[in-house]
Amino acid sequence: MTTTSREDWRIWSCDASVVVTSPTDIAAASAIVRDVIRQVDDACSRFRADSELALRAIDFASGAVASPMLARLVEGALEAARLTDGDVDPTMGAEIASLGYDRDFSELYGAGIESAPAAVAVQTRRSAWRDVYLVDSVLTVPSRIQLDLGATAKAIAADVAAAAVAAELGCGALVSLGGDIATAGTDPAEGWDILVQDTPADPRQQVALMAGAAIATSSTQKRRWMSDGFVRHHILDPRFGLPAAVNWRSVTVASSTCLHANALSTASIVRGIRAVQWLDDLGVGARFVDLRGRVVTTRQWPVQAEELALAGGPQ
Repeated sequence: MTTTSREDWRIWSCDASVVVTSPTDIAAASAIVRDVIRQVDDACSRFRADSELALRAIDFASGAVASPMLARLVEGALEAARLTDGDVDPTMGAEIASLGYDRDFSELYGAGIESAPAAVAVQTRRSAWRDVYLVDSVLTVPSRIQLDLGATAKAIAADVAAAAVAAELGCGALVSLGGDIATAGTDPAEGWDILVQDTPADPRQQVALMAGAAIATSSTQKRRWMSDGFVRHHILDPRFGLPAAVNWRSVTVASSTCLHANALSTASIVRGIRAVQWLDDLGVGARFVDLRGRVVTTRQWPVQAEELALAGGPQ
């Protein structure tokens, strides 16, 4: 059995962890992960007036060179939009802020409320992600658009941090940021043992994640708050700019990168029951938990605790 070491902390109102196969390197690994998180926050935080995205909004309206990190984050967000036909849309910053999510989640009214989310779709929203351009690090964001890179940025941070730890320290690394888990380097002999469970009330399953793979869970149960008399959740349907209809408590997806896994799991919340066939056709391993706690999986998801192979899907 491979000996590992782990460090946990809180960031972005979610649990963060780093696990390495070289216990003596845990302090260095933690420092690397924290630095990546800092760079991501500096680049694109919606809640900081001094983030690059906020400070340079006027520059980006007419096109300006973005920092390498911001360019990477926008590139990833646009990739997620293309992959999901716009079901994951990074241009809904104004909409999510108008619903009350305009500061750190821990500060929202009714944060963590347990009753069922509700929303009324009143008008169709025009998709705007195709109006954002990134060409050779020159970023153009029309002034009418407010980017929200939160979900994909967290997934990219996990990918980047795990790869950096493995490259700099020469060990196996697992980085978990909320429901986003990325691995890199050599894995433990028995694989990375992952507990798939969104909340304590949900069904649980152990799987072994293969080296270099990633897994992401999107949930309608955790980030919920009160706004205008409605319970909201943070995954918006881009057609309406409102929380997606809740068919699933959570969706977990495995893929080659955390970015891809996160994009597919988030889009699955938006697509509802249609998402099962969609991911099955893509050859993606996915696990859905419905509102009654029943589990539905694609053919590629292991029925019992076993290695989660990446047989298909985005590479």
